[in-house]
Amino acid sequence: GYVATRGAAPECGAGEWHYPGTYGAGVYNRLETTIAGRTTENEDLVNLPNWLPLRFRADGGQWFSPDTAEILEYRQALDIRRAVLQRTVRYREDDRVTRMEQRRLVSMAEPHRVALETTFTAENWSGRMEIRSELDGTVENSGVERYRALSNRHLQILEQDRVGSDTVWLLVETIHSRIAVAMAARTRVTPEDAEEDREVSEEPGRIGHGLVVELPEGSPVTVEKTVTAFTSRDQAISEPQRAAVDELEQTGGFEELLGPHAATWERLWNVCFLDIDGQGDDRIEMILNLHVLHLLQTVSPNTVGLDVGVPARGLHGEAYRGHVFWDELFILPFLNLRLPALTRALLSYRYRRLGAARRLAQEAGFRGAMFPWQSGSDGREETQELHLNPRSGRWLPDHSRLQRHV
Repeated sequence: GYVATRGAAPECGAGEWHYPGTYGAGVYNRLETTIAGRTTENEDLVNLPNWLPLRFRADGGQWFSPDTAEILEYRQALDIRRAVLQRTVRYREDDRVTRMEQRRLVSMAEPHRVALETTFTAENWSGRMEIRSELDGTVENSGVERYRALSNRHLQILEQDRVGSDTVWLLVETIHSRIAVAMAARTRVTPEDAEEDREVSEEPGRIGHGLVVELPEGSPVTVEKTVTAFTSRDQAISEPQRAAVDELEQTGGFEELLGPHAATWERLWNVCFLDIDGQGDDRIEMILNLHVLHLLQTVSPNTVGLDVGVPARGLHGEAYRGHVFWDELFILPFLNLRLPALTRALLSYRYRRLGAARRLAQEAGFRGAMFPWQSGSDGREETQELHLNPRSGRWLPDHSRLQRHV
C-alpha cells in the first residue's frame, strides 16, 4: 500500500525476461515526446530506483546469471500467508557446486522498510565469493514495449554518499513533478569473520558496496541487504534523505523485520482471507487469496492518508501508465465490510478531484461531474493522445478519451 517491488532476480538487470521495478503509491511524473509530427505529454507512475541489485561470482569466475549458468535446481515460491518471496538456486561452475537461498519482503508493518536476505553455501569447494550490492537510480520506465519510443527517463540524480562502513544512500528527483525520492541501503555479512574486504562501488546514479567473503565448504554465509525509502510526499519528515538514513539506523536485520511484517499480515488475513467451504478444491482458494495479496500490496491500511487511487495494474508494473481507471468499483465491495477506512480513503481521492471532474463535465457540455477515463496525480484527463498500433507499427490518434465513465 506504500511501495511494491516486482519479483525479478536481483542479480539481473532489465531485460526481456527480468524487469526489476519498484513503484511508490502516488509518485507520478509528466514527460513530453515529439513523435509522428506531434508533441504529446504523458503522466506515468514512476519506476523508482532499483534497490535489488546483488551480483555475485566465485573468485575468478563469471558474474552469476540464471540465463547463462549451469542450473542444477531452481525454485521460486511466494509465501502468501506471510508475503515473503523465497528462491533457491543450485548451480555448477566448472566443478564447483554452489547453493544460493534468498528471502525478500516489503514490510507491511513498517512500510518504508524492505529487505533481501541471501545465503550462500559452497557445497563441494571453499574459496572467495565476490559480491556487489547497489542502489541504482539510472532506471527508466521501459517495462511496456509499445511505450519505449516515448520519453521514459523520469528521474534525475541529486546526491549520493556513504554513511559509516556499511551504509550508502541515493537521492533522486522526478523531472517535472519534483518529487524527491531517497533510499538508504545497508549490507552486512554473517558470520562477521567471513567478510575479508569491502569497498564503496560508485558511479553517477549508482552506489553500493563491493564485498569479498570467504566461503568454507559446507558452511553457509549470509548477506543481508536492508533498505529504507522515503519521498517528499511523506508526512512528518524533514526531508527524504535524512529520513531514510535515520530510519535505517533504527532498522534491524531480516528476522527482526519478518516478525512484525508476518504479524501484520496475520491480522489482515483474519479479516480478508477467503475461505471457500465445500468446494473440495484448495487451488481455487489459493488463487483467490493470491489475488487478495496482490490487492493488499496495492492498497492497504498504509494507503490511508496518501491521497492515492487504485492503478489498473496495481503497483506491479507500468501497463496503463499506472493510471487510475474505475477499478475501485471492483474492489470496494470487498473492502467495504473489511477495511472501511480504506474505502473512505479511496473515495477521498475522488472527492479531492471533484473540481476537475466538474470542469471536465462542463467542457463536454454537461452539468455535474464527469471523472476522467484515466486519472493520475491531479484529476485531469490523462488518456494519451497517441497510441502505437502494435501490428502496423504506426502511431495513431487515441480516441479512448471519448469514452464516458461518470
